[in-house]
Amino acid sequence: MTAAADPALLRLVLVQLLGNAWKFTGKHDAARIEVGVTTADLGEPAFFVRDDGAGFNVASATQLFGAFQRFHAAGEFEGDGIGLATVQRLVLRHGGRVWAEAEVEKGATFSFTLPKAELAAD
Repeated sequence: MTAAADPALLRLVLVQLLGNAWKFTGKHDAARIEVGVTTADLGEPAFFVRDDGAGFNVASATQLFGAFQRFHAAGEFEGDGIGLATVQRLVLRHGGRVWAEAEVEKGATFSFTLPKAELAAD
């Protein structure tokens, strides 16, 4: 996988998404976490982190990327509710977009795009 992005900022995005995947699969006896790239609906590369952990109800997650938003009880999982807001801010700063798909107890997939290299150089 390659991307035209600030390496330090992209590292923060991946650390946050992988940390969430690790955290939300932690209560499962066996877990699967995947990182990869696929093609988004507009034909651009979409990077993703997918897990088969706790998931969440997408229908009730309208503020998913808002600061201090939590979709599980505070004592159920650690965290302060700013991780996904940080991810969104960093992806938007690069001119990309971020979204999530999930199902309760079937996991979540967080995807994001970054501009193509020739656009990022402008």
